Amino acid sequence: MESAAYRHAHRVTYADCTAGNHVYYARYLSLLEAARNEFLRHLGQPFLDWQNQDTLFPVLECHVRYQSPAHYDDLLHIEVWPTLAERVRLNFAYRIVNQTGALILEAETCHACTSLREKPKRLPDSLRQSLLPFLRAAIH
Repeated sequence: MESAAYRHAHRVTYADCTAGNHVYYARYLSLLEAARNEFLRHLGQPFLDWQNQDTLFPVLECHVRYQSPAHYDDLLHIEVWPTLAERVRLNFAYRIVNQTGALILEAETCHACTSLREKPKRLPDSLRQSLLPFLRAAIH
């Protein structure tokens, strides 16, 4: 049985859109970050808590596959789940659908675990353990 993804909702604002009334392509990166941060909050330790413990997760790579446009006032459902949580690596996959279920995009972000001084460090075991129930393969 496949593990569940965390789901975050976002109503598209006018500020998200181009003059052509579709979400600007780079804006999706902010939506992915918001969903990822809410997922960490859902796990019981918001991103700021990790930062206060000298732990950051900078993005090393991002892959985005755009499928169809989202428009002003669409209700987007952003699914996020971890695909890798080992040593100093932490990867997430994402899937965004609109209120009708139309696929908007699929994405993956690859992160390193570092200190505030940008030195690699092992993923905290407590984080790794909390991610395990959600861990599943990326979308390809």
